[in-house]
Amino acid sequence: MGEYEILRLLWWVVLGVLLGGFAIMDGFDLGTAILLPVIGRTDMDRRIMINTVGPVWEGNQVWLILGAGAIFAAWPALYAVAFSGFYLAMLLLLLSLILRPVGFKFRGKLADTRWRTAWDTALFIAGLVPALVFGVALGNTLQGVPFRFDDTLRMTYGGTLFDLFNPFALLAGLVSVAMMVMHGAAWLACKTEAPLRPRARHAGMIAALVLVVLFVLAGLWAERLDFYVVQSFAGTDAPSNPLTKQVSRAAGALLRNYAIMPVALVAPSLGLLGALGAAALLATGRCVLAFCCSAIAIAGVVATAGVSLFPFLLPSSLDPNASLTVWDASSSETTLLVMTIVVALLLPIVLLYTAFIYRVLRGPVTEATLAADGHDSY
Repeated sequence: MGEYEILRLLWWVVLGVLLGGFAIMDGFDLGTAILLPVIGRTDMDRRIMINTVGPVWEGNQVWLILGAGAIFAAWPALYAVAFSGFYLAMLLLLLSLILRPVGFKFRGKLADTRWRTAWDTALFIAGLVPALVFGVALGNTLQGVPFRFDDTLRMTYGGTLFDLFNPFALLAGLVSVAMMVMHGAAWLACKTEAPLRPRARHAGMIAALVLVVLFVLAGLWAERLDFYVVQSFAGTDAPSNPLTKQVSRAAGALLRNYAIMPVALVAPSLGLLGALGAAALLATGRCVLAFCCSAIAIAGVVATAGVSLFPFLLPSSLDPNASLTVWDASSSETTLLVMTIVVALLLPIVLLYTAFIYRVLRGPVTEATLAADGHDSY
């Protein structure tokens, strides 16, 4: 393997790690927000739930920024197509994410019930919409996105916002929502006490089992989808140009990588076993282990999508030959090399700092802790 090929594969893995890191680290924030009106039966219940994520949600969201930055720097063609074609979906996502900090800051300004209920609803929307939109985006990626390039590599997008919400994409969105709810419930089971803890455990068990069912259904559906197969290309070390290859479509090709590399079955296995393990551990009250299994399940689901797509990053349903792959959508070799050095130096610092913060903030959030530190609580 040439150095350029290795760097491209490395940054494909890094992209997966960053997206998986966002799903795991920010996933329990989104799941907690979705569960706010479900298991938070009193104002104090909801205050406790919000304060479990209040000190960490901003740091967790950095993983999303890192993922977007990695796409911009390492996969510029992917960034251009995704952020242009999915513009309205991205706007919907950003508007919902903006509700979260606003809801956190304004909810506690007044003690009026209607005021707090309105902001609780806003926080619920801020959790549900991003979880659904991320899943819908992934579902569309697995089917192919309607874009093409002309001879000068100028992109044209042929879809609409409503086209994104097709049946398979909505199923992928429901997988994402169930995943976030499971993770949020496992987090709340770790960070709260009775009466919230048993409610969180029950909600987490249900969400984990729903995730298993939806994940299996998505896999069975994916087997029937027409997917893309590279017939010829310039080479894995060639300069990036998505118009130098020939791509065809074939039924069932989305699962071809599992036949070629049976070891890839580890990814969906982790998704299923992690979710089942989370459900079983929540049932027995081992909440910390349940949270770890939930994280493993999320990593497995994200890895399943990546392995299924490989070598594609974003297939094109309008012009399959214009599909973006790992081999023809990356930055230059020099850019990838410099970025690799920077990540190798900075990522360990980020991980160590994150571990330190969570160690400092360990332990459950209770009514007593809120009363003792009321000026800083949400």
